[in-house]
Amino acid sequence: MSNDDQYGGGAVGGTGQTRTRLPDSPSDAYGTPRRTPRASRGLITVVGVVVLLIAAIAFANQSHDTPNTPTSNKPPTTNPTAPTGTAPVTAKSAGIPKGFAHDEQGAQSAAANYTVALGSDGMFDAARRKAIVQAVYTPDTAAARQAELDRLYSDPGFLGRIGLEAGGKAPKNMVFVSRTNPAGTKMEKIDGDTATVSVWSSTLFGLAGEGSKSPVSEGWYTNTFELRWVNGDWWVSNFTQKDGPTPVGRDQTASSAEDMSAAVSQFGGLTYAR
Repeated sequence: MSNDDQYGGGAVGGTGQTRTRLPDSPSDAYGTPRRTPRASRGLITVVGVVVLLIAAIAFANQSHDTPNTPTSNKPPTTNPTAPTGTAPVTAKSAGIPKGFAHDEQGAQSAAANYTVALGSDGMFDAARRKAIVQAVYTPDTAAARQAELDRLYSDPGFLGRIGLEAGGKAPKNMVFVSRTNPAGTKMEKIDGDTATVSVWSSTLFGLAGEGSKSPVSEGWYTNTFELRWVNGDWWVSNFTQKDGPTPVGRDQTASSAEDMSAAVSQFGGLTYAR
């Protein structure tokens, strides 16, 4: 056998070279032709190779047939918060993604983005707050919600408790932080043009700066939105908020006020789609 065969060329003699033998002499001193044992060794080698091939094929078939094999042609089941691969929406209103699909995925994506908008620092500015409300709430509820939110966010007592000045302005040399980061969504129910979606998220809130009496801290909340399909999109008709679920805090050292201010200004917010 040459050394070009798939078994490494070592089956005969181990050298991978061709041997030439002269015809056996009838007067061999041992009285036994030399070709007989040579043929026997060759037969044993061939049988051994065949056995190895059969064993390899059997092993390969067994590995494919075993029920514990991780290989499967069936795609893995998508968990509730995994991306589906559907392209996100491209339209926006007041900087908020709009034009969501009329299905569960669209409703969950809308709720996640609306959580970000309603938990942003834009709610503390009168002009931006109005734009957010008109982009998020259904037309028939936007006016009533606008009046309620204006009263809340312009209340001097409320602003004072969180360290803001009139008009929702941060004190000099301070950076106001109000940012919501969705961690997951849950479809509570959907029925035609109505849907209820819960959004679990963390929130960064406070004033970053030297001497801040309300340093930036993290909180965890679940917002549950009641959505309606109106004019080709999902809109909020009502929502409620509750604390948690809250994870155990890690044993990490808090960053300095300077580092926190820099992070807020350098790292932009995200939009969310499933």
